Amino acid sequence: MTRVAFIGLGNMGSGMAAIQVKAGHTVRAFDLSEAALAKAAAAGCVSAASAVEAVADAEVVFTMLPAGQHVREVYAETVLANAPAGALLIDCSTIDVESARFVALQARSKGFRFADAPVSGGTAAAEAGTLAFMLGCDEADFTAFEAAIAPMSRTTLRAGDHGAGQAAKICNNMVLGISMIGVCEAFALAEKLGLEADRFFEISSKSSGQCWSLTSYCPWPGPVPAAPSNRNYEGGFATSMMLKDLKLAQEAAARAGAAAPLGATAEGLYALFDRLGGGDRDFSAILEMMRGRIDAA
Repeated sequence: MTRVAFIGLGNMGSGMAAIQVKAGHTVRAFDLSEAALAKAAAAGCVSAASAVEAVADAEVVFTMLPAGQHVREVYAETVLANAPAGALLIDCSTIDVESARFVALQARSKGFRFADAPVSGGTAAAEAGTLAFMLGCDEADFTAFEAAIAPMSRTTLRAGDHGAGQAAKICNNMVLGISMIGVCEAFALAEKLGLEADRFFEISSKSSGQCWSLTSYCPWPGPVPAAPSNRNYEGGFATSMMLKDLKLAQEAAARAGAAAPLGATAEGLYALFDRLGGGDRDFSAILEMMRGRIDAA
């Protein structure tokens, strides 16, 4: 049994913390939201009164926080000053590469092993323990991190040194955001041309248009029963979170001097959908905008 601290119990963190409990670990959890703490307690976590209390005797510390500034603050003010020497520090937030590298440097200066370990898979995978983890860490530490992450993971891959996990995540999600828009445009066009959605799905899924956004996460209700499109686009990966990741990708591209015009276009379209009221819905709901169904958003 491992003593785990989990800081950040939002849509993803709550499911991940619960999976650690199911694996037989003692999980001391903290979040600023009382409702989130109550949900974690119902799942078997021990509610901590503060982040300091959560990490006080932890062997592994997980953080899942909204943005780079929050990660920097929590590690500087809480984790690095209060976690036991030898604790593994694993940040699963999706943040900018520079913040991940900064926190890693601070952790290393205090003698800690740290990994930036963003995830892919959405809330369903968080609750099922089938997330994909992308790690930025020292190669010698990877096995230890992999073991700590195992209960929550379908696959855990080392992307490279510190910051590489975040680089992999924002590049991956740029591919995802762009491809989903292409799939949604195609469904909207097929509809206008009188082609039945299920016929288009069957043909494209067996042709060169096949991709994850089509065959695993189909934005049109019906063809993929597990997709959020069959739940009125509730749950899954919120448009606001996709927009956040695309903004991170564009910021990274600007700093690196890289061209990412399709990423910029995708960001603009998700930003429009967000302004139209789609921010809390799964990002595949942008199909409704492509179909001209603005009221549905």
